Amino acid sequence: MTMAALAFVSANVCGQDLLARQAPIDRKLKAVDSLALIRQIKAEQAVYPAYSLYPNWSHDRVHAYGNTVQIPDSFRIDLTGFCMPTTHTKITSKCGPRWRRMHNGLDIKVYIGDTIRAAFDGRVRMVKYERRGYGKYVVIRHDNGLETIYGHLSKQIVDEDQYVKAGDPIGLGGNTGRSTGSHLHFETRFLGEVINPEFMFDFPNQDIVADSYLFVRGANRYTYQRTRALAAVKAGKSGANEAEKAAIRYHKIRKGDTLGRISRIYHVSIDKLCRLNGIKRTTVLRIGQVLRCS
Repeated sequence: MTMAALAFVSANVCGQDLLARQAPIDRKLKAVDSLALIRQIKAEQAVYPAYSLYPNWSHDRVHAYGNTVQIPDSFRIDLTGFCMPTTHTKITSKCGPRWRRMHNGLDIKVYIGDTIRAAFDGRVRMVKYERRGYGKYVVIRHDNGLETIYGHLSKQIVDEDQYVKAGDPIGLGGNTGRSTGSHLHFETRFLGEVINPEFMFDFPNQDIVADSYLFVRGANRYTYQRTRALAAVKAGKSGANEAEKAAIRYHKIRKGDTLGRISRIYHVSIDKLCRLNGIKRTTVLRIGQVLRCS
């Protein structure tokens, strides 16, 4: 009986020793699995920028998402590491209502043969030609979640699925497609939603407006502005003036700015400022930060 008890105790001790020795091995295996998963995620992100945001990678259409994508209520877009797509600074046509239709980007005056560069690091999603629209154009998806479109090029010098760095040449300025003169049509989109490039890029000063841009779902669309502009045309008013009044306003934080001061400048309550920007009254404002004010 005593021998049986000793054997039982000995077996338990051996089992505990075995479990104790196995635990570090299990932890190492988990660590290996975690590292492998991290490497796999990074590899997928390298192949498909903003992999966690976008539902697909398509070469077929610029506006490829429709209702298939889940758009977050808000998302902060990192604008650091940018490069201006052109050194030219003259904007010939704004983003917004134009000739009773939407103009979804900025037209910047360039000349045929001028170098056009990638705005951020990313991967080329489309290199296409559209006779009645963009002409020769390039679409790039970036790691920060943006997609940029470069239209009316005379030549494309990148391939689909090619990875590019900010500042890499991607094409030459031109006058192809639906265009009445040489210029660059430049669009910025987030999950298919149009964002006015002027909210992020300051072409006259060849800089970004701030280090980041807060995308707010629904706030970046032009549906409301377009309705106001068309209604003004029908009523015999100036559609351009009405569109300007309906335009969303933004404020870049400067030294000494407070929510109270901004609310007085733009005639909007502090509570509304907080709602529009997803912040609180106690939020510390940073110089260079951009707030939506209407």
